[in-house]
Amino acid sequence: MLDQEAGDIIAATEAADRGQNIVFCVGSVLRGDDAAGPLLAKRLEDEPISGWLAVDGGQTPENDLGYLRRLAPKRLLLVDAAVMELEPGAIRRLAPENVAIQSLITTHTLPITYLLGELESTGAEVTFLGIQPAGTEFFDPVSPAVRKAVERIYQTLKEGADFSVFPFVD
Repeated sequence: MLDQEAGDIIAATEAADRGQNIVFCVGSVLRGDDAAGPLLAKRLEDEPISGWLAVDGGQTPENDLGYLRRLAPKRLLLVDAAVMELEPGAIRRLAPENVAIQSLITTHTLPITYLLGELESTGAEVTFLGIQPAGTEFFDPVSPAVRKAVERIYQTLKEGADFSVFPFVD
């Protein structure tokens, strides 16, 4: 009986969230600036933005793919730290071909190209924003530049979510 009730609660929650825009935040809170995604998820949890739901994918974002498919979002914003050889805190839009060609470095177990392909299979309009980290060593603090970038993305969401303000990576 208890399992059925828990399942009913989860199903009702997912039904309420279905069709919303999703901010899929990825990264490790233990690895310095790789915490950019989880910081954005926390910011959105503390001060939600109407029409947007934060999903914190943490270090293993592939574990949330089924959940994201069930939510069937219209738009999906993926936010992660990405080494792009730019100044710390720089924000760039990344396309799958950018990721494949430039071999952008992330700290996750599966290639980011796989994750992007799976996210696009949800039918959502997918945008990937990468934030250039200053460092991703274990137990490093999050740099001020990355904190500022997280806030800039939050404000962009709040002001209408026009991600074209961020250039594509060269």
